[in-house]
Amino acid sequence: MAPLKKSKKTKKDSKKFKKIKHKNKKNKSIGIVAVENKGSSECDWWDSFWHKNSPTPGCGVPCDEEDGFKYFFRVSKKTFDYICSLVREDLISRPPSGLINIEGRLLSVEKQVAIALRRLASGESQVSVGASFGVGQSTVSQVTWRFIEALEERAKHHLKWPEPSKMEIIKSEFEQSFGLPNCCGAIDETHIIMTLPAVQTSDDWCDQENNYSMLLQGIVDSEMRFLDIVTGWPGGMATSRLLKFSGFYKLCESGDRLNGNVKVVEGEELREYIIGGFGYPLLPWLITPYEGDDLSDAMLDFNALHETARSVAVKAFALLKGGWRILNKVMWRPDKQKLPSIILVCCLLHNIIIDCGDRLHPDVALSGHHDPGYEGQSCKQIESTGRLMRDKLTKHLQGISSPRKKRASSKSFASDHAEDKNGVQVQDLSECRRGYFMVLEYM
Repeated sequence: MAPLKKSKKTKKDSKKFKKIKHKNKKNKSIGIVAVENKGSSECDWWDSFWHKNSPTPGCGVPCDEEDGFKYFFRVSKKTFDYICSLVREDLISRPPSGLINIEGRLLSVEKQVAIALRRLASGESQVSVGASFGVGQSTVSQVTWRFIEALEERAKHHLKWPEPSKMEIIKSEFEQSFGLPNCCGAIDETHIIMTLPAVQTSDDWCDQENNYSMLLQGIVDSEMRFLDIVTGWPGGMATSRLLKFSGFYKLCESGDRLNGNVKVVEGEELREYIIGGFGYPLLPWLITPYEGDDLSDAMLDFNALHETARSVAVKAFALLKGGWRILNKVMWRPDKQKLPSIILVCCLLHNIIIDCGDRLHPDVALSGHHDPGYEGQSCKQIESTGRLMRDKLTKHLQGISSPRKKRASSKSFASDHAEDKNGVQVQDLSECRRGYFMVLEYM
């Protein structure tokens, strides 16, 4: 059946809206009221959505509405309202042409945010998401991208390198939970898998598992909050190379990052540092595990504690990709210049959940590793000052009683939390063999 033609009344209403918006251009608060009144008929979007998507026995969706809301949108209604408050002005400040439902009514900000969150949370097709809200595919696409642009701009404060006072708290938590003094975070990276048109495929984007992918590197604190991310680089890049191309690496090497208070432990000076896996180089500010078959008991104990502490980063990525399934499913021919923004917004949402005291529904987290099927890389770069730092930490940990008991306590801590930049740098790189991509970094 051919689509219904828009009535003249609808066109008049649209013109009336534009006139009101133009008239109150200098007074944004008045413009906001006018638009919100126009979309007030959409305030019952949740009742309509819940009725249409109400759970059936065995479907896995909670029967309780409050739990169901979090299942579908990953956040509580309180956190949802906060997210709406961040993007409200941006979502209503531009002409809402096309943002209407099948009855011809203007979509409310709440419904727009719900559509975008559902698209990011489920990873389902735009057609499927649209059907659950009674809107078309193009509306889902437009709403989701408008939301991504708005949150990327308005939620910057949820992903930044901590101020010194906050960093002292983070370091204290790492030492209390894992026995690592002056540790500022844990680093890891993951692949965002995608398909590409044949004309865009190249060895750069093809990773070691023969998937086309984009890398995301993140540094997290003890609560699995992202403190720094870099994304946009092709999946074929080695972990150590990704690190060295990041702004974080340059800041650390120049002494402008991880340059806080030196801690004296048993007469030894320990600078600030982060911990990473075998794929990263051993540096004065990045401590990796010992490698080899002839490790001493002290080295093995250090590796065990190190791995337990580093697991906060592994779990953070599992929560990120489990909560925002668009990152865990194969992206179908994504725009490689827009994909970094999608990844960033999912990291911002991950942090907002933590900052609001919220938590993901337990059923959504990935049950396995965030990068299944990928074998760990090994970086052989070892700096002498990094080796000295690691030896100092190993010596310190030998003095801690019952290291195995400490490991058990640390695992419990990480398990509990699994339930429970100050600027942005964007680089357009025109050449990476045959690829073209945008690198986005929050530090």
